[in-house]
Amino acid sequence: MTRHERTVDVLIVGGGPAGLGAGAELAASGAGRVEILEREQTAGGVPRHCHHGGFGGRTIGGGGTTGPTYAQSCVAAAVRAGATLRTGVTVTGWAGPLTVDTTAPTGLERITARAVILATGARERPRSARLVPGSRPPGVYTTGELQQAVHLYRQRIGTRAVVIGDEPVSRAAADTLRVAGVDVVAMVTGRPAPKLAALTRPSGDRTPVLGRTTVTALTGRERLTGVSVRHQDGRTATLRCDTVVFTGDWIPDHELARRGEVTLDPGTRGPAYDAAHRTDRPGVFAVGNLLHGVESAGVALAEGRGAAAPVLRHLTTGAWPTGRPAVAVDSPLRWIAPNLVDPDGGLPLRGRFVLRTDRRLSSPLLVVRQDGRELHRQRLLLPAVPDRPFHLRGDWLDRADPGGGTVRVSVR
Repeated sequence: MTRHERTVDVLIVGGGPAGLGAGAELAASGAGRVEILEREQTAGGVPRHCHHGGFGGRTIGGGGTTGPTYAQSCVAAAVRAGATLRTGVTVTGWAGPLTVDTTAPTGLERITARAVILATGARERPRSARLVPGSRPPGVYTTGELQQAVHLYRQRIGTRAVVIGDEPVSRAAADTLRVAGVDVVAMVTGRPAPKLAALTRPSGDRTPVLGRTTVTALTGRERLTGVSVRHQDGRTATLRCDTVVFTGDWIPDHELARRGEVTLDPGTRGPAYDAAHRTDRPGVFAVGNLLHGVESAGVALAEGRGAAAPVLRHLTTGAWPTGRPAVAVDSPLRWIAPNLVDPDGGLPLRGRFVLRTDRRLSSPLLVVRQDGRELHRQRLLLPAVPDRPFHLRGDWLDRADPGGGTVRVSVR
């Protein structure tokens, strides 16, 4: 089959909030032909099937809205600004530094751009990637699969469910299950349980939260019949259920970045990038939860919009930095983003770096050092806890040596 070749000014891969935000801002700023490719048949990303409220806030609509309405608003803003949005188009690989191959019902294409923005998002690790043994019966979901099954495809789920995880997305999964008429019998987490050790439902009923507990197996053949767990003290039990939802444990959708030999940060597992959203591949930018799974849709949208200015500068000058020092963290910190020093002195979104930790830290003191020099100290007033973002001010960046060694962030 013949592959049609054409060119655009900016090609954005991914039609979620980050990609749509970048497309809207660039098109409105006169970047030329801005094209957004989305492999799903409908753009908007994860919010499309998140029917709970709280989306948008001041960014869209002024007071928060449901996920589908928020997604539609993002799509409308990009199209209204003049970006070309194409759905049902999958990018299959790279054919050059800024050239990608695509496939769609309309045929094969090879598209060359002056700048490429990767906005492919993140996904939850499924049961198989978490190495949970046992049989493989129906009734096993991730949060995204559950929300699509309930809200997009109107599928029947089950009657009794266990949610694996205890973070905001876990609660969203529990809410979705209740909307579907499913009784949530327990939430299981390897972290310490919250003080109340139960999640209170709007009805007043409470779902037990089993802390310091791991899933050891799934049971059932024609349908899931139970989840086997082990508590930290060695006790074991089987929670009877016909549905289980694995939540959290995010990993960036970085396959396209890897195919393009974009260097990945070992902590986030997304592309290494600086405050201008530049990767180490000239002309290739990255935005949204591809960089740090996972932040809110509002943060992803803001990042997409914020990347427009550096993309426009690149289109004008063609300049691209080399040899930027990495920004890395020491245990028990898990990762930091951005994770390259911007030699132009740019600050991250809202002037702050985002961090995650592997364990709870009470009032941690963050220390930033480079080549033996202390650049910054910052005491956090609130605890840092796993699976929640916390922040480090970026006002020390002007003291970092753009030609120096790795900048390291540690906890004292």
